[in-house]
Amino acid sequence: MTQSIITTLLWFSALGCGLLAGLYFAFSTFIMTALGQIGQAPGISAMNAINAVIQRSLFMPFFFGTTLVSLALAVLALFRWGEPGTALMLAAGVVYVLGMFVCTVIFNVPLNNALDAVDPASAQAAPVWARYLQDWTLWNHVRTAACLAASALYIAAIAAR
Repeated sequence: MTQSIITTLLWFSALGCGLLAGLYFAFSTFIMTALGQIGQAPGISAMNAINAVIQRSLFMPFFFGTTLVSLALAVLALFRWGEPGTALMLAAGVVYVLGMFVCTVIFNVPLNNALDAVDPASAQAAPVWARYLQDWTLWNHVRTAACLAASALYIAAIAAR
């Protein structure tokens, strides 16, 4: 029974990481560029609207659910060390939790909060927006890579089992 639960959690995490990788990939490859091209006030307003909506969307259960399951799988891997796929399971959990969740909390969320605190049309918003476009996107690239790598590692762990 435990094996089937772990396999189910591995699939959940592989798919959750893949979904989030796709979302972050879209932001990294074209959404942020488009927001930067429409101008400061509309770009800030659009990004603030996205940030407000995403917090009330289906994204949040996947964001937190995948994080919690990834953390649980990493801990389980330590207790089941030596079984097929456990090293991959541990690596996936660590990559995901550090590269996606911790990165989001330490870098992306504070940048979102700073952006939300400025008047989009003010002169004070210009340096905040310039920093946001550069720094938020950089850390989003990290989240994209972490999610993609974790998804691949989870799939490899499933195959190894």
